[in-house]
Amino acid sequence: MQSLRQVWEHFEEGMIAFLLAAMTLVTFVYVALNNLYTIFYTLSDKWAWSSDLFAGIGDHLMGYAQEMTWSIALTKALFGWLIFFGIAYGVRTAGHLGVDVLVKKTSKPAQRILAMIACGCCLVYAGLFLIASIKWVSAVLVAGIGAEDLDRYGIQIGHIALIVPIGFALIIARYLEIMYRIYTHRQTGLGLADEAAEASKLANPGEEHR
Repeated sequence: MQSLRQVWEHFEEGMIAFLLAAMTLVTFVYVALNNLYTIFYTLSDKWAWSSDLFAGIGDHLMGYAQEMTWSIALTKALFGWLIFFGIAYGVRTAGHLGVDVLVKKTSKPAQRILAMIACGCCLVYAGLFLIASIKWVSAVLVAGIGAEDLDRYGIQIGHIALIVPIGFALIIARYLEIMYRIYTHRQTGLGLADEAAEASKLANPGEEHR
């Protein structure tokens, strides 16, 4: 079970890295092409003896840039996938905003009870959105609406929207894991960042060395 969890965590991190890299690469290529062809046109005007060569290169680069109208739509789709993978990843890595300062002042049993209630609320919230998103994605897939600038490649809005129910399913899996850990006394909170403790360390840097 532990090895399966490690495989999933590596896959999750790999997907986030891939999405970030793909967004960066597509945007870089599009911006580079839109700036390079003007350079060759300038060289063509400056050096008459090689104007045809530079003009031809500029024409090719401009053609490639004009054909990449899909790059913006693809970047938006990748960003949407990144958001929902990032939500589940944030739950796992305690990357979300911590608002449990008052809870920390209660006893350990009370913290566990409050954490279980909060975890249950998160599960209900994610469950409602999961059910609604499945119905929405199913309707969009049946409608067969093509994604803007990506429909030429057979990509539909429903294909991009699949990440919504997948993302909420991942969130539910993470909170089920947290609830199990709370139930088995492995932790007392939701795993959120302890910002009060971090702020205390920053305010009193010498305390950690005492």
